[in-house]
Amino acid sequence: MEFYLGVNMDKDKKVAIVTGANSGVGFEVTKGLLKKDFHVVMACRNLEKANNAKEQILIDLPESNLEVMTIDLSDFESVKTFAREYKSKFQRLDILVNNAGILINKPKKNNPGIEMQFATNHLGHFLLTSLLIELMPDSKTSRVVSLGSLAHKKSEIFFDDINCDLQTKWDTPYAQSKLACLMFADELQRKLKSAGKKIISVSAHPGGTDSGLFEHMPPILMSILRYTFVPIFLHSTENAAKPILKAALDREANGGEYFGPTGLFEMKGSPGIAKRTKYSQREDVAGRLWNISEELIGSTFKLGAL
Repeated sequence: MEFYLGVNMDKDKKVAIVTGANSGVGFEVTKGLLKKDFHVVMACRNLEKANNAKEQILIDLPESNLEVMTIDLSDFESVKTFAREYKSKFQRLDILVNNAGILINKPKKNNPGIEMQFATNHLGHFLLTSLLIELMPDSKTSRVVSLGSLAHKKSEIFFDDINCDLQTKWDTPYAQSKLACLMFADELQRKLKSAGKKIISVSAHPGGTDSGLFEHMPPILMSILRYTFVPIFLHSTENAAKPILKAALDREANGGEYFGPTGLFEMKGSPGIAKRTKYSQREDVAGRLWNISEELIGSTFKLGAL
């Protein structure tokens, strides 16, 4: 599958960041961007795993410009440190793929006391984007890509219970976090458009894939899913990366669009426009989510300086 990024008016090499790039979908997205001659920064929590992934990629793509930088998206100070270090190395950012995500089946919170999946999957990326978007050239080829999930259809934003302490289903916190990612992408696009910017915010989901999320599940449940559910409904991580690459690279993509597989149950198939719930399109909810996200990260997301 080929995409055309368009003419880059700046002679400097295009730069992309992929969070959670050491495995799964992020690993394949990294390779896809390298094949399009991007300098890619693998933003990962585990340095050892990231460096091993880098070595593996360079075996197949030895001429690539690829480097590893450390980030823990659940730790907001780590996100700020990453942003400072990135700015010390690079003067531009063309594509930010907010890919990293965790799925856990037991309650867990980060140091400030925020539910871990909401902190990692949504808030860490919200903060990271706010710190780096000023480096993006004002062009439609500049993209912020947020990773949604089919799970978004199972939740709403629990503003009075943002940590999901009162929710009874084990997967509700994850579903809420991925819904938040999708709604953040939409609200960011509205704010970019209102500010008169050409940068676009898009979102995508990989469909069904064994992308590493199962690692946090109990071994028995993980085995059951991998050997029964996976072969029937899920596709390879290489195919799962295609909607994300389409969102990042397709010159026909428009701000606010949501991409995913178009096959049975949206689990796999050719990439195209994905389905979403009416709730996920509510601008009032997205605006409220933006405000509470700023409160939780302790800083304002400013677009005026772009």
